[in-house]
Amino acid sequence: MPALFLAHGAPPLLDDAGWLGELNALANTLPKPTSVLMLSAHWETKPIALGATQTVPLVYDFYGFPQRYYDVKYPAPGAPQLAERVLHLLEPKQPVTSEPERGLDHGAFVPLLAMYPKADVPVLQVSLPSLNASDLFELGKQLAPLRDEGVLIIGSGFITHNLRAGFGDKTPQWAQDFDGWTAKALEKHDVDALLDYRARAPGVRESLPTHEHFVPLLAAVGAAAGDRVSFPITGWWFGGFTRRSVQLG
Repeated sequence: MPALFLAHGAPPLLDDAGWLGELNALANTLPKPTSVLMLSAHWETKPIALGATQTVPLVYDFYGFPQRYYDVKYPAPGAPQLAERVLHLLEPKQPVTSEPERGLDHGAFVPLLAMYPKADVPVLQVSLPSLNASDLFELGKQLAPLRDEGVLIIGSGFITHNLRAGFGDKTPQWAQDFDGWTAKALEKHDVDALLDYRARAPGVRESLPTHEHFVPLLAAVGAAAGDRVSFPITGWWFGGFTRRSVQLG
């Protein structure tokens, strides 16, 4: 299986038929996974935690939206066997905890609703143990063997994510610069540059006032370092939010 990084939008993505169609088309180009391992920008806790291994209610971790977004359901099966494999892969190097009541947050269920609308693929959400680039890259490397077992590893976030300055009619230059730099570094397999993005990338301060939305990309890169890179979805949302998604492998 490839590894993916998805721009996950926000609840209004569910009203964007074009974007939903792109995500669904992406899923249809892939073999159907045995399960999905999801690393979302919206769950950070250390030590690393594994979410529910059975179906539990979603986490509606957003505020001020119309009620219809809080009525969304996505009853994907849990993935207890995948959780056991993740424990086997990670515990020799770091502690792992379980949070059996922690459901999928919107960084997980919004794109999955588009990709697998029947909710028939087991999903395990794993927390981000830190926002350190090298830590997330190493986590991806540790999880990489799962790809050979039919597991689809997905990092979910946004390459540019500025909630104060990202909305407008035009795409700011800083967003274009950072998005373009990231794409070129990925195409060149320049892992050193990606891991040092805070110092090297143009427009990084404006594009990422905080870094939780970017670092899931580095986990995906770690899981598939050196594999072919493609960008199945590109473009912009509300001006300053790149929709760039990344397929590795």
